[in-house]
Amino acid sequence: MVEDRHQDLQRLKTRIGRFYLPLICLFLVLALVLRGGDPFFVSALRLIAFDYYQRLAPQPYDPDLPVRIIDIDSDSLARFGQWPWPRTIIRDLVIELSKRNAAAIAFDILFAEPDRTSLEQVIKRMPPEQAGRLRDLVGSATNDQLLAEALKGTPSVLALLLTNETNTPDIAQKAGFAFAGDDPKPFLPAFTGVESNLPLLDEAVKAIGAMNLIPNRDGVVRQVPLFFRLGDRIIPSLAAEALRVAQGASTYVIKSSNASGETAFGQQTGINRVRIGEMDIPTDAKGQLTLKFRPTAPDIYISAWKLLAGEVSENQIAGKIILIGTSMPSLFDLRATPLDPVIAGVEIDAQIIENILKQNRLSRPDYADAAEKSIIVVLGLLMALTMWRLSPSLAAGLGALVPAILMLGGWILYRYWDLLFDPLYPSLVLLLLTAGITFYIYRQVETQRSEVRSAFSRYLAPAVVEEIIASPAKLALGGEVRELTLMFCDVRDFTSISEGLTASELTLFINELMTPLSDIILRERGTIDKFMGDAIMAFWNAPLDVDDHARRACSSAIEMASTMAGLNRGWQDKARATGRSFSPVRIGIGINTGECCVGNLGSKQRFDYSAIGDEVNVTSRLEGLTKLYGLPAVAGELTVNRCPGLAVIEIDLIRVKGRVRPVRIFGLADSFDFDKLALARLLPLHQDFLRAYRTQKWDESEMLIAQCRKTAGEALETYYAVFERRIQALRGTDLGPDWDGVYAMTTK
Repeated sequence: MVEDRHQDLQRLKTRIGRFYLPLICLFLVLALVLRGGDPFFVSALRLIAFDYYQRLAPQPYDPDLPVRIIDIDSDSLARFGQWPWPRTIIRDLVIELSKRNAAAIAFDILFAEPDRTSLEQVIKRMPPEQAGRLRDLVGSATNDQLLAEALKGTPSVLALLLTNETNTPDIAQKAGFAFAGDDPKPFLPAFTGVESNLPLLDEAVKAIGAMNLIPNRDGVVRQVPLFFRLGDRIIPSLAAEALRVAQGASTYVIKSSNASGETAFGQQTGINRVRIGEMDIPTDAKGQLTLKFRPTAPDIYISAWKLLAGEVSENQIAGKIILIGTSMPSLFDLRATPLDPVIAGVEIDAQIIENILKQNRLSRPDYADAAEKSIIVVLGLLMALTMWRLSPSLAAGLGALVPAILMLGGWILYRYWDLLFDPLYPSLVLLLLTAGITFYIYRQVETQRSEVRSAFSRYLAPAVVEEIIASPAKLALGGEVRELTLMFCDVRDFTSISEGLTASELTLFINELMTPLSDIILRERGTIDKFMGDAIMAFWNAPLDVDDHARRACSSAIEMASTMAGLNRGWQDKARATGRSFSPVRIGIGINTGECCVGNLGSKQRFDYSAIGDEVNVTSRLEGLTKLYGLPAVAGELTVNRCPGLAVIEIDLIRVKGRVRPVRIFGLADSFDFDKLALARLLPLHQDFLRAYRTQKWDESEMLIAQCRKTAGEALETYYAVFERRIQALRGTDLGPDWDGVYAMTTK
């Protein structure tokens, strides 16, 4: 029977192996298709990585760069009144900047309507009888005309706002364009309408540029276009025009795919670079720059009132590109960048110019997408071919290491070469792949363990077999509630042990361990409920009555603990003969008594004689506590009460989830590695320690721990270390007078 079961499992492994690589390939293909579609969550991952890079190493502010902002700030508004100001004040700003030899004066402001404070505009809004008296006072020049006159002959740049409304007013063409390669217009951000300035103002300036900043879907500005398309015309950005005017250039040169020196293999791949005066600027296919942002810099701002008051020296203005805008939130020119959730739009224009002047921009190469997809495929296949040969822990470690390397590689490329490669999506794909492969490896290991379980699951206590033979009706589903003493026995660090063994060696190991332990349980009239790989669940007092079931369970635990010494000697001799290292195998045993439902549980086709109930869960947790306390066996309070005269030592007071009254748990003293004389000396000291601990006398508790350790030796070293750590954690904590030293234990 066992051999047939082994053959069935081998066929199962073959089926899994046959579909393993096709499933891996299907997963990778789906990952590539998703990356090619680039839905929002995929692009969002990429943007999160790029933003995080910038936060880790932002661009520092360079005060030597010739860019400044005249800020219409709160102090200026307080001195000259609310916005919009009279155009005469704007004229004065232009005059002051011109006198100080600004290289360019760029307005991040629209002058779309006539100045409402100009006298002729005021008269238009007045009643006719009042307007007639003032009409003779109107001078020959309006405020707008005065501003236009001031703009003439200065290196001034006005802004316009591109929209998607259908209106195309006549806009003066201030700059020339030269093209090399393919027509760049199809690749530029397109708009159908525009909001521009008063015609007399547009005619007076040297340049007009679009003030549009196009954020990503999350509202963050990352890329900035240098050019836009309005119908069949190309409109430069405000920053580009400011840079052109500052250099005295007249023409832009836009170099696209298939130009001389550019490789596109006949494909129209978009814009490659732009020339503005002496500046040669690489861009992406849409003519955009990916800015390397810096945090907002207060030093770049000059308050408008200071300029008008004559408090700004010529050195602060001469030869610099001056942008005029506002940082006031109330004037609604605020944007978000990867570094600043709120920043003035005019400062982003300043950072565009700074990036160009420093020739320091971020670049996402054309081959980045292909490289990232290749990483997914190559590393995915390598991991698939490698990890299934590894242990689960090594496979999981490799799966975590590869994404970490990708993250580090992406950071290095950004930090030292200003290149943007997405580490998050490939890492996510490889982590999911790792999870799937690890699950596969886990299933393979569980299959090996199931072979052991299957081999022993047919064995029950002889009394159960005889009762079933005598009464076949017991095979029907059913059960009863009765008091049982339950046992859970588990091998400590079984995963580490199994990883060093082949399947056949693992089976032999389990057989050599379970056989003597099972014999002890059966000899004490216990019923083996099930084998769970390295664990045994057994109970007493069912299906047949066992009057002293609690004592028999404790006797079994003591004998099982002592049996491990002989088993370890045998395994050590085998390890020494084969040249292997050996670590002693330890078991933990939990024993508990209480009412459970016991009977034939399962389906009509397959069922097992088993016990269920909360006491089963508590027993499992008691077995888990043996690892915490470093003890071979732990028993519940009711079990110990059923065994008068049994040598025990109180371990702790625990509260089980769902129960109000805490219960005491005990260690079986005969399972410890010290003699009865030492136990007799230890017990009073130990009781004094527990009493001091539960009354929050921490110093006395620590003193008694030292005495107990000296008496008990190594046998209870881990146990007392646990309480030392608890005392350190509880010192200084107000536990209240009702605290009784309870350790909360949950059951599932």
